[in-house]
Amino acid sequence: MSPLLCTYSYSAATSIAAMASAPLLLCVLLIFTYCLVALGGRHEGGFVVVPTSTSSATEQAACSFVSQVASDPNRASVPLAHRHGPCAPASVSSGGVKPSLAERLRRDRARRHHILSMATGRTTVTLSDSDAAGVSIPTSLGAAVDSLQYVVTLGFGTPAVEQTVLIDTGSDLSWVQCKPCNSTSCYPQKDPLFDPTASSSYAHVPCDTGACRDLANGGYGAGCTNSTTGKSLCQYGIQYGNLDTTVGVYSTETLTLKPGVAIKNFSFGCGLSQQGKFDRFDGLLGLGGAPESLVSQTAATYGGAFSYCLPPGNGTTGFLSLGAPGSNNTAAFVFTPLHSSPEGPTFYVVTLTGISVAGKVLDIPPAAFRQGMIIDSGTVVTGLPETAYAALRKAFRSAMSAYPLLPPNEDQDLDTCYNFTGLSNVTVPTVSLTFDGGATIDLDVPHGILLEDCLAFVGDGSDDTGIIGNVNQRTFEVLYDSGRGRVGFRPGAC
Repeated sequence: MSPLLCTYSYSAATSIAAMASAPLLLCVLLIFTYCLVALGGRHEGGFVVVPTSTSSATEQAACSFVSQVASDPNRASVPLAHRHGPCAPASVSSGGVKPSLAERLRRDRARRHHILSMATGRTTVTLSDSDAAGVSIPTSLGAAVDSLQYVVTLGFGTPAVEQTVLIDTGSDLSWVQCKPCNSTSCYPQKDPLFDPTASSSYAHVPCDTGACRDLANGGYGAGCTNSTTGKSLCQYGIQYGNLDTTVGVYSTETLTLKPGVAIKNFSFGCGLSQQGKFDRFDGLLGLGGAPESLVSQTAATYGGAFSYCLPPGNGTTGFLSLGAPGSNNTAAFVFTPLHSSPEGPTFYVVTLTGISVAGKVLDIPPAAFRQGMIIDSGTVVTGLPETAYAALRKAFRSAMSAYPLLPPNEDQDLDTCYNFTGLSNVTVPTVSLTFDGGATIDLDVPHGILLEDCLAFVGDGSDDTGIIGNVNQRTFEVLYDSGRGRVGFRPGAC
């Protein structure tokens, strides 16, 4: 029975079942069970039948926010959406238009290489006067932001003004564009610029303070600037890996996560000069591990823990949550130790110990994973140590040998892409990742494995540190629990 026929048989059978006798109902249930397998359930042998990206392109968007963590009184959750999808706020949505796959992969490659290069140490450049008033900014403080894909909407100020910001575990200092920024010093955004003068809870950070010195010690300080009243204000500055820059006044404000849940005296950057490829979004929310991040600033309340669930496609929503579930609510998670990063406190590192394809463990020497893997919300495809990637590619291509393999495309990194033209369903092997401590996750099929019909992994040319990209993380609640020194994964969370 084909998957298409199975769909039809299930519909007919369920209509009959309402009038059926018990024996007939049992038969119907057996048909229903078979259909679930044929339409995407797991098969014995580690393969799953799934619709192709072409056949599922017309699916309706499901943008309602439903999250099991939303009802937890000890956690604060907000909806999360893909910035190029129909569930994103209209102010940042591109109306369905998004960069080409080749362009997204180019941006992704730049971000991945920048993160990995940070192990070689920070460098400092001086921006020209036309860029940022001659401010010297460490280039390694932020990964490229033009590859970031997921946004949340938060309230800044009193009264709260909604601002839609990118989330980034590869950055620490949060910022939004602020008045009196003009068209020559800031990029266009659809939402009104945040106006500090309209908020009763806004305060700038004076230059000669401990907070300003801490900012400088963390590498984000950019000296002092004079206000219109003659006061000396603390100035921040960031240059990202793609050479985008943001400079402005280091400030504090009330940050509202949702009605009734607000963070007072939240430290952030009030951006007055942004240069680069920024587009539509209002700012950035830093979720790294350094003291300047939202996670660190709320550690006293939420224990240095946060989680997110990245939705399987552009047409659905996920969530971002501060806090960890109680010990009696972690049964659905698998945990692996969280390690410190030699690149600094920003990044979250875990140890990958094995990979399986179609239920079979690949023969990869443990030494291939010795440098660890950074989990990153902003990197798209997973960059594996070269030895591990070679084994994964060989096994995946063998399991997918029934489908035509496209020739290599010099404009993109992905080298295992398929031609599914004319097919409504394909059979995809499962891919599982095993981490230190034995935690194993089965990646979502197909959304956690394929990116536009390509295997969403690349080799990084050596057996050094790798990066787990956001495609692999789709549908999991990924829990970063710094307070307990662990990272958790809960499948099927969004």
